[in-house]
Amino acid sequence: MNIEENKKKLEDELALLEKELATVGRVNPDNAKDWEAKPTETDIMENDEEETADKIEGYEENNAILTQLENRFNEVKNALEKINSGKGYGLCEVCNEPIEASRLDANPAATTCLRHMK
Repeated sequence: MNIEENKKKLEDELALLEKELATVGRVNPDNAKDWEAKPTETDIMENDEEETADKIEGYEENNAILTQLENRFNEVKNALEKINSGKGYGLCEVCNEPIEASRLDANPAATTCLRHMK
């Protein structure tokens, strides 16, 4: 396992995830570790029922996308924290055995070995 290579992959992915998150959400002003979906913008009159429905639908779509991106963002961030602290990176969170190199090559943010993969 090449930790420096994996660290670079994770840093690149984290930057990409931040950009993608910013397109559908924003950092929660009350909790900097949390993201919240942005409402979509429309050009129709404010009291139009169709516009309201469109805004709700757009918000729900953004929220679904944001949830997936935020989960991956946190996985990547946690892996980088383990690398930077020198504690626990590359070890299965279930059995504490080393995670297979092929698994970490495929997913540098993996937290379990193949045997304990969800």
